[in-house]
Amino acid sequence: MGAQLRVYKRRIRSVTATKKITKAMEMIAASRIVKAQRKVAASMPYATELNRAVTAVATGSTTKHPLTTEADAPARAAILLITSDRGLAGGYSANAIKAAERLTERLRGEGKEVVTYVIGRKGVAYYGFRERKIADSWTGFTDSPTYADAKRAAAPMIEAVTQETAEGGVDELHIVFTEFVSMMTQSPVDNRMLPLSLDITKEEDGKGEILPLFDFEPSAEDVLDALLPRYVESRIYNALLQAAASEHAARRRAMKSATDNAGELVKSLSRLANAARQAEITQEISEIVGGASALADATAGSDK
Repeated sequence: MGAQLRVYKRRIRSVTATKKITKAMEMIAASRIVKAQRKVAASMPYATELNRAVTAVATGSTTKHPLTTEADAPARAAILLITSDRGLAGGYSANAIKAAERLTERLRGEGKEVVTYVIGRKGVAYYGFRERKIADSWTGFTDSPTYADAKRAAAPMIEAVTQETAEGGVDELHIVFTEFVSMMTQSPVDNRMLPLSLDITKEEDGKGEILPLFDFEPSAEDVLDALLPRYVESRIYNALLQAAASEHAARRRAMKSATDNAGELVKSLSRLANAARQAEITQEISEIVGGASALADATAGSDK
């Protein structure tokens, strides 16, 4: 009994220490969510005005450009998958990877070759373990991304979009990330960044109003060339910020669940430890009573 009680006490100490760690991680994640949400809100005005500018050029000109014109027979598509660098966030990265896998199957079903780009160690590990080719990858900044990170990730994809497919270029550019809906809801989504859909752009404009006519200097094509990298970088940066907020929310929820489970386990182990201690005390009392009774019987026999 004594050995069993020691085992329970050791497990209680271990679970209590784990509970303190998960509680601390929950509080850290909760504090980072607020910062991530502020960054998302701060990036929206620039993204909105950039979308308006792209809309104006796209609707005000007939220039064929990778930003606005779909290929007659698209043959290659690029997917940028955003996952986490760290674990302990529940199904955050797994859900994003599943969404990317569904998109990949759909694009292949349309007869397109898929080129994959990955952000985050979890995504890199997933494809690396399965020995699947990745065009490029970036790690180390998913929990706190900057615009420089988005620009670095956008560079090879912008180059691929502007090249011919025969030279390694792509006809479409998709992005898969986890959208922050609320503290309790984060949904993996896949969006097509390029070619830009004018209907989607008008919805993103927010008003659906008829845009005025514009004159472009030096030309509409030059304006689109200048806007293309800014547009892709802006979309990727916004997706990174959304994903970072979602990652912190998922980690906070996972750590809260772990903390609650640890508390329940401590209660259960404490009850088992109390039962073992009571059984040990009962056994000791029984042994004392039995010994006293045996001694009394022996004394009575000697008196006779």
